[in-house]
Amino acid sequence: MSVPRPAAVIVLAAGEGTRMKSKNPKVLHEVCGRALVDHMLAAARGLSPERLIVVIGHARELVAAHLATSAADARTVVQEKQNGTGHAVRTALEAEGPFDGTVLVTYGDTPLLRTETLVALLERHAADGNAVTVLTAVVPDPTGYGRIVRDEDGAVLEIVEEKDATPEQRAIAEMNSGVYAFDGALLADGLKRIGAANAQGEEYLTDVLAILREDGHRVGAHVAADHAEVEGVNDRVQLAFVRRVLNDRILQAHMRAGVTVVDPASTWVDAGVEMEPDAVIHPGTQLKGATRIGAGAEVGPGSTLTDTVVGEEAVVRNTVSDGAEIGPGAVVGPFSYLRPGTVLGPKGKIGAFVETKNARIGEGSKIPHLTYVGDATIGVGSNIGAACVFVNYDGVAKHHTVVGDHVRVGSDNMLVAPVTIGDGAYTAAGSVITSDVPPGAMAVARGKQRNIEGWVERRRAGTRSAEAARRASEAREEAAANGGNPADD
Repeated sequence: MSVPRPAAVIVLAAGEGTRMKSKNPKVLHEVCGRALVDHMLAAARGLSPERLIVVIGHARELVAAHLATSAADARTVVQEKQNGTGHAVRTALEAEGPFDGTVLVTYGDTPLLRTETLVALLERHAADGNAVTVLTAVVPDPTGYGRIVRDEDGAVLEIVEEKDATPEQRAIAEMNSGVYAFDGALLADGLKRIGAANAQGEEYLTDVLAILREDGHRVGAHVAADHAEVEGVNDRVQLAFVRRVLNDRILQAHMRAGVTVVDPASTWVDAGVEMEPDAVIHPGTQLKGATRIGAGAEVGPGSTLTDTVVGEEAVVRNTVSDGAEIGPGAVVGPFSYLRPGTVLGPKGKIGAFVETKNARIGEGSKIPHLTYVGDATIGVGSNIGAACVFVNYDGVAKHHTVVGDHVRVGSDNMLVAPVTIGDGAYTAAGSVITSDVPPGAMAVARGKQRNIEGWVERRRAGTRSAEAARRASEAREEAAANGGNPADD
């Protein structure tokens, strides 16, 4: 059946979350690249509600600032005093209502709740003509949860909290998730009639259900197919649980779409990551943020990529990358560090123990090992020798280095920016390049070697080095006296 758009989805996110023992608001704790509340909002958007409302309270400035960036389509309503779920919903209705249609109420700490489950709840609500429909779940251990008590026809008689339940009611395995679909007008009327005459002195949303039933309206329920979906996060243990479940869900979706994940147990992928078919993800890999992996690319083992684009058929091993772009067919690693602004061209290479930052590296160019490249442009087909440093910082400002096409930079070079090495040029090993090198030139910038004979025996007498030098000198002198060469012995 066709389900009308909800008039509103109200996400309750005002609680303090004291059991998290954190300075950060509970709903802003991150799971798989998104704050808890963002996962719930993503599920709610799938319903295309007319209005999306988040009720905030504790640490409201932090939560409001986050939502302004991550959920510009959501309206925030401040619950000045956290006086219960009923009070929170009433605050939202007073600020944004009235609502003509269905109002869905849910929570900002339920990241596993899927759009499909919310759709099923709305379908049940519409099909049964309920005043309110409760999302429930059958759980292995319902201890601590409110129990759903039904009549012979399956309608909900009441929700009984654990402390108030009889032994028979405690044996009920169906629990209240706290997620509801309401008739908007009946919800507004019921909220005006609830009180706070309870041990906590708070207004409970569950009291509205009792009022509606007493008025002769039907209160129904929909059982979630997977009880894990309604799990809320109240402490770090539950945070780890939902992270594992959500990560498994993300990996399964990628694998069914044609991605090979060699070891799902050691692979962590954020919700915003995109991967194309035939990509292979090896063990111990983390893909974060807006990372994109092209078809046939291999990532890992032991790699952490954040906001990184990996081209088709590229290989990235044992690498940390943040905000980089790796071209098709390129090879990176092992033990490379790609910092923001790194762009490696097609079939390029960044090898072992290489760090790059704000560097554009042309097609087929290679930086094989033990090198730092910062604030640089490298053309096509060039090679940077081992142990080179692009000296980009003078203590005040950063400067740029340009290396042309098909350049050969010798090992152990210092390229002191700003400097340009022209197309086809070479630089000698051990050079400190401080001036531009013309195209096709060989740059040599190093002091002339001189050997001070006998220095070790004079200045380091008594050491093993001096003893070795003495023996070698004696052997050389003896060989010279005999007209031979000690190396021939």
